[in-house]
Amino acid sequence: MKKPLEDIRVISFEQYGAGPFGTLHLAELGAEVIKIEDPTTKGDVSRYIPPFQEDSNSLFFETFNRNKKSISLDIRTTKGMQVFHDLVKVSDVVFSNFRGDVPEKLNLTYKDLGKINKSIVCVSLSSFGMTGSRREQPGYDYIMQAISGWMDLTGDPDGPPTKSGLSLVDYSGGLAAAISILAGLHSAKLNGKGMDCDLSLFDTAISMLTYPATWMLTKKHVTERTKDSSHPSVVPFQIFKTSNGWISVVCAKEKFWKLLIEELGDSRLGDANFENFESRYNNKEELTSILSDIFIKQPSEHWESRLKEKKIPCGIVNSLEEALDDIQVRERNMILETDHPIFGTVKGVRTSAHVGNSRNYDQKRAPLLNENKDYVLNELLNYNPKRIKDLEEEGILGKYN
Repeated sequence: MKKPLEDIRVISFEQYGAGPFGTLHLAELGAEVIKIEDPTTKGDVSRYIPPFQEDSNSLFFETFNRNKKSISLDIRTTKGMQVFHDLVKVSDVVFSNFRGDVPEKLNLTYKDLGKINKSIVCVSLSSFGMTGSRREQPGYDYIMQAISGWMDLTGDPDGPPTKSGLSLVDYSGGLAAAISILAGLHSAKLNGKGMDCDLSLFDTAISMLTYPATWMLTKKHVTERTKDSSHPSVVPFQIFKTSNGWISVVCAKEKFWKLLIEELGDSRLGDANFENFESRYNNKEELTSILSDIFIKQPSEHWESRLKEKKIPCGIVNSLEEALDDIQVRERNMILETDHPIFGTVKGVRTSAHVGNSRNYDQKRAPLLNENKDYVLNELLNYNPKRIKDLEEEGILGKYN
């Protein structure tokens, strides 16, 4: 069988994490993703992110760019733009993750590219979007977590505003872009016409405020930070300190609470003040104090074994190394390996997208800078040798090969 997205070609102007994470999902499912890298900046900036960086390669870059192709092309030149337009003619999607005002300046919108390919889907993932007063403002995940209220919601009650340990706005923005690309392709197929898809990291961060936003907008309720990473309304739904670490325990349904009472066997938990969601919420401090006294007496593994046997949602707070060594990671085939000419065997994690037997697809390392120039110019665009030589001599493909 062919891969699910094997007939899709994406021309991508992407950098760092957000954009590349989105197209990584498409590439892993078979789409041909061709990265156009700016020779004036020596390509995607993430090629030069330490640690584990050498020449124009880094393990950071490897993480987000598996299964893709690379060509250096300066589209700010007339001849470079012509090469790009030729690519647009034989492609399905043009994706960019620049500042919000840049796609229009570089003529990457449907207004311009639709004249070349009526069905082309033009997708922009920027910091603040292509409209609005902030459109020209640069921004990154860290900034989005700050201004969207994420940091204010995160951390201990008496601690400073805290960012997530991972770039979740970037990754969520990439996923939103991937969804929009697929929806845009479907729309183009239905209607015979492409369109612009205008996404932003800011929109992504705001959209993920979800129920705290609903509470605020509807009832002016302020969601406050909670101790021990607890849920703002469901109790117990947090981490508890054990004799050798921490364990997360979640009673998101009444049946889990009843099972927990039964398993822990402490008469204090049967108090009427803890009989339902509302009463447990209203008496949260008293209840969590009792539970803390119980869980501290035994190691995490003891509690995990007992609670798992009763199907009570729980999990030990793992280190990164422990998480990657989890038996479920191996059994779900989430670790992949690729061979790299500089780094040797590179181990990484797959995307969470799973279609049919996609976990069994062969995986290719990320491309070297400009590695696929010959494929793009010779095979895809069928340029003659003289035209290619002229582009090379004029520096439109960069001064490196």
